Amino acid sequence: MASAKAILPDGFEHGVEGPNGRRLHYVIGGAGDPVLLVAGWPQTWYAWRKVIPALAQRYRVVAIDPPGMGDSDRPTDGYDTDAVAARLRVLVDSLGWERFHLVVHDIGCWIAYPFVAAYPAVVRKLVMIDAAVPGIIPSEAYAFAPERIHRNWHFAFNALPDLPEALITGRERAFLSWLFHAKTANPAAIEPDALDEYIRCFAVPGGQRGGLGYYRAIFDDIRQNREHARRRLAMPVLAIGGSAGLGELMEQMMRSVADDVTGVVFENCGHYVPEEAPDETLRCLLAHFTER
Repeated sequence: MASAKAILPDGFEHGVEGPNGRRLHYVIGGAGDPVLLVAGWPQTWYAWRKVIPALAQRYRVVAIDPPGMGDSDRPTDGYDTDAVAARLRVLVDSLGWERFHLVVHDIGCWIAYPFVAAYPAVVRKLVMIDAAVPGIIPSEAYAFAPERIHRNWHFAFNALPDLPEALITGRERAFLSWLFHAKTANPAAIEPDALDEYIRCFAVPGGQRGGLGYYRAIFDDIRQNREHARRRLAMPVLAIGGSAGLGELMEQMMRSVADDVTGVVFENCGHYVPEEAPDETLRCLLAHFTER
């Protein structure tokens, strides 16, 4: 049975943008310069729950459910990240934002890279957190090696047609529990309520389709991103990796496509950085936003 929807932090409210079938769900709160947060698979806006209350004391914060995930609609197509970046631009325009800070994790990074490549003038500062962006990540990130296989095996599995749904349906809790345990340095960072929220969204009809759609479009993304990489990024970029996640590869990846990059590795931290290291994440965000 699906659990109840996660409770919003004080001062936040739900929002929806777009036509039926293409609606984007987000939560919004706070006041000040705008900050957009984009989580990844298999998560939702709730991945930022430990960060947004303090961030909203200084900024206007929007945390979205990416297309196809969370409480956003789950169309059958449009998951190549150029297309998703265009959807993100529609949301930003609907909010009336001319410039904003962009903070992203996991598939959120997949969406953000083509977004900033296509619309560089609207992003003041970019923060990329622990994600292998197709087409620009060094090939060693996909190495078939004992220290990496638990982090990247799902790229090929998720891209297969039909098989993931056949094997996961009815076993969502076992699948997500294994995933969060394998890719964290501290599995307790994903509390039972958080796991319930991710399962709620993953187990609804079509709940797997959207997230898997990103992986099924990965070869389109590689082609698109290699073209984007012909134009280097100029905005300041903060690249954060977990020591038990991508670590220094995040900085290496972003230096290959951007001119102004600061790299940080959080020790004793796995892939799910905003949940495993929220205090360090918040400290780095605030410092990055205020640096001249």
